[in-house]
Amino acid sequence: MIHAMKMILFVITLSLVDVAVAQEWSALSDDQQSVLSKYEQEWGDIAATRRERLVRGADRWLELDDDQRAQLQERFDRWRALPESRRQELLSRLRTFREMSPEQRAQLRSRLQRFNRLSPERREALRERFRNLSPEERDAAMQRLRERVQLRRRRTGGG
Repeated sequence: MIHAMKMILFVITLSLVDVAVAQEWSALSDDQQSVLSKYEQEWGDIAATRRERLVRGADRWLELDDDQRAQLQERFDRWRALPESRRQELLSRLRTFREMSPEQRAQLRSRLQRFNRLSPERREALRERFRNLSPEERDAAMQRLRERVQLRRRRTGGG
């Protein structure tokens, strides 16, 4: 799941890079055309915003070394192998993440880093414990976590 989220974040990052829109296929470099070759026949029919994203993605792809490309391809293959319902769930979570304030995103990243520093056994034990909670118990646990975060913020003057 984390790899899929990284892939999604990578794709979204592509949309944030400032690149000129190539209006015509012939305006693309040979390398860009090579990466985007499967779109050549329909290029003129693709919306400008999508063409822009595709060009930025191609440029980003061209900047990667072979190992990075292989890693990205593996992650993308795993993403495509997910059931549609799971992909939609992950995209929904990504939208929620993007709607968070920068402080909330930083806090979430910090928690993830702390979690990832735990031993694999401890991480799995926590996951299993969470999986075994009833929906009501999960909601209560999440509420307790929110309350602890708010209390910590008040103590540190962060909100």
